[in-house]
Amino acid sequence: MNIAHGPSLLAILDDDKSVQSALQDLIESGGMSTLCFDSAEQFLDSRARHQASCLIADIAMPGMSGIELQARLKVEQCGIPIIFITAHGDIPLAVSAMKDGASDFFAKPFEGGAFMAAVEHALEKNRNARQRAIEQADLLLRYRSLTPREQEVLPLLVSGLMNKQAAAQLGITEYTVQVHRGHIMRKMRADSFATLVRMAERLSPQCWQPC
Repeated sequence: MNIAHGPSLLAILDDDKSVQSALQDLIESGGMSTLCFDSAEQFLDSRARHQASCLIADIAMPGMSGIELQARLKVEQCGIPIIFITAHGDIPLAVSAMKDGASDFFAKPFEGGAFMAAVEHALEKNRNARQRAIEQADLLLRYRSLTPREQEVLPLLVSGLMNKQAAAQLGITEYTVQVHRGHIMRKMRADSFATLVRMAERLSPQCWQPC
C-alpha cells in the first residue's frame, strides 16, 4: 500500500465501508489526505501509524477493538492522536478512552462541522508533540556533546552549587569548574544560566550519567 506524505494525513479505521467512504469524503473536502483500514490489525501492519497525524477509529470492531488498539499504541509509545467514533451504546467505553488519552469521540451519527473542528484540534496536538520531540532530540544531542567531566559538572551547577562547592565535590580546582561551565554553556547553546537550568530540567534523569 502506498503511504501518502505530509502533515495532514489521517488514518480511518472502521469495518463499515460506508462509514469509511463518508469520513473520507468529509475529510478530503477539507484538503486533507486519508487512508482507510478495515481492521486494527491491518492498520498495525501498515506504516500509517508512523506517518499519519491522526487516527479516526471505531471502538467496536471484529478482532482487535479500538480500545485494545489504543492500549497497544500506548505501550508502543506511538503518540498519534485518536478520535473515536462509536454507537450510542459504546459511549461509556468512549469516555473511558478519553480518560486514557484519546483526543475526542463522536457518537454516530454526528455533525460534520464539529467533527472537523475536533480533527483540527487533534492535528494541532500532533504538530506540537512532533515539534517537542524534535526539540528534545536536539537537546539530547547537545548534552551528549559534553565530555564526561562536563556531564558531571552540569547537574552540580544547575542544582545551585557555587563553583567552589562543585569543585570541592569533584576534587578539582574552582578555575577548572569555571572553564567547564563556559564549555557547557557554549555546547548547550544556552544564552544565560537560567536557560541552562531550564534545559537541564528537560533532560531525563538517566542523562545524569557520563556517556
